[in-house]
Amino acid sequence: MIFDTHAHYDDKQFDNDRDELLNSMREKGVGTIVNVSAAYESCERVVNMAQKYPFMYAAVGIHPDEVGSLDEERFARMKELFGNDKVVAVGEIGLDYYWDKESHELQKEWFIRQLDLARKLKFPVNIHSREAAQDTMEIMKEHGKGLSGVIHCYSYSKEMAEEYVKMGYYIGVGGVVTFKNGRRIKETVEAIPLTSIVLETDCPYLAPEPYRGKRNNSSYIKYAAEEIARLKGVSYEEVVNQTEENARKLYRV
Repeated sequence: MIFDTHAHYDDKQFDNDRDELLNSMREKGVGTIVNVSAAYESCERVVNMAQKYPFMYAAVGIHPDEVGSLDEERFARMKELFGNDKVVAVGEIGLDYYWDKESHELQKEWFIRQLDLARKLKFPVNIHSREAAQDTMEIMKEHGKGLSGVIHCYSYSKEMAEEYVKMGYYIGVGGVVTFKNGRRIKETVEAIPLTSIVLETDCPYLAPEPYRGKRNNSSYIKYAAEEIARLKGVSYEEVVNQTEENARKLYRV
């Protein structure tokens, strides 16, 4: 069964049909979903949703675009959520120099603090990095060494991906691998072993071809899996089975 390692089902784009959509996932070949928080307000929402749906787990963390909303009181409240047995990771956390909503120094500070939290709690991490390749790698080498996790929505070079794989991290691959202009992620998929790849949607964003530009959902992962199978020269079933095994190791479920 497909394991979607990164989704945002608390997003308002799902408000009209969330329950119906999620309850249809098993018949569409999707067995497990990790619902990932981004803003402070979404942390509790993803945990509550994971309690509601038996096939869903939660990751709790603050996206780099949202770290300006954090203070010590909110960080303490966020940490309390890790006591819930459906919470499986710290994320999504990292750096985003594309939108540049928060200062680079503030992004780095909260990235490091959330990595340190993951180390203390012995949780894997879900890493967001956009146009911040070098700073992310430097922080990961210093503060992420020995942790486990996934580099979500990977968009950098195959050489850097190979470096993350050597560090013990998985590479998150989603709809972008189906894009005609997705050359870098295609090269990365070809370069790294299937045992280091996990499938993800980042839904409602980044829908694959033939749904590019529309609302994404976990059932569309099959298109990414088909493209990975083509690039690796293996069967679709092997991609789905291996990435599910990888995801279960990553999130320990």
